[in-house]
This record gives sequence, C-alpha cells and structure tokens, in this order.
Amino acid sequence: MTRAPVMAAGGIVLRRGEAPLIAIVRQRKRNEWVLPKGKLDDGETPRQAAHREVLEETGHDVALHEFLGTLVYQSGGRSKVVHFWRMEAEGGPVRKLMNDIKAVDWLTLDDALARLSREYERAFLTQVGPIAIAAAGLTVATATEPTPALAADDIDAALQTLTPAEAASVDELRHGLLQKVRAWLRGEA
Repeated sequence: MTRAPVMAAGGIVLRRGEAPLIAIVRQRKRNEWVLPKGKLDDGETPRQAAHREVLEETGHDVALHEFLGTLVYQSGGRSKVVHFWRMEAEGGPVRKLMNDIKAVDWLTLDDALARLSREYERAFLTQVGPIAIAAAGLTVATATEPTPALAADDIDAALQTLTPAEAASVDELRHGLLQKVRAWLRGEA
C-alpha cells in the first residue's frame, strides 16, 4: 500500500535592495541550508501554510504573490509535495525564528544557489528564481567579476541524481514555467 504524500508549502522570498536577495534558512537538526517551507496543518490551504511557514522560518511577515510551482521529492520514505509562491519581505524580522531553524540568510540568486544543501532545491531555484525576480520587477545585478553559473553539464548531472518522482516534478515545473513565460510574453499575465 502506497502512503499518501506529505503536503507542504513555502516561498521564494525576496527582499529588495541594491540587488534582489532571496531568503534561505539553516535547519538546526540537519544543519542544512534550504528554502523556507513546511507541512500543512489540518484544515490549512497550501497558500495559508506557505505564509505561516515563511513567517515561522524567516521571522519576516511577507506579501504573497503568484504561485511559482511545485517541487516533489522523497523524504523519510514518502513523497513530499511542496507548493511555492513568490513572496516579498519588507523591513526587519517581526518575530523570533522557530526552534527548528538555526539561521536565516539573505543572498543573491547565485549565492543562494551555491549555498543550498539539496540538489533538487538548487535545480528548482535555478528555474524559478529568475522568474520570481522578474515578476517582482527586479533585475539580477551583475558583479564586476562574473559569478560562475551552473553549466548545462552540471545541471544534467544534478538531474541524473533525481528519483523518477523528482524528475517528473522538474518536468512538470518546466512545462508550467514555460506556459507562464509564454503568457507573460503575450501580455496575458
């Protein structure tokens, strides 16, 4: 008998500044850097859970914007399905971090990609990060020395490590993102 997937939600959380910054959080238990997200509570919608989890994990109240996509991966022998929204934080933290989180850091897209501990989250953020930044009306700042980007071979190698469910999630995400970009280019978004 297949166990039901764990449903979760989170955000690609942006903060405006000289360069747009993205929030990532450090888990206390595993000491890993991850995107802010968490499980849905009973009776909670994914959108409500995303807002609550981001507040708990980053300490920042955020404005929720458009849905960015879904990431599916294996966790504890079960599939975990995480829905992500674009979010924006203004000002400083409004509460302490939850006990499960050791730290929050605000990084440029390239630095966030380099710091994330999980390959599947890097692959996801590689796809949705630029879309979230563009949707916020921001541009990625270019450094005086170019930051090394992920080469196509690196991305292909990372994709080879995904389980079939994770690979299907990436394919679904690509398709959904392409549809959003096409609609945006047609002026429909």
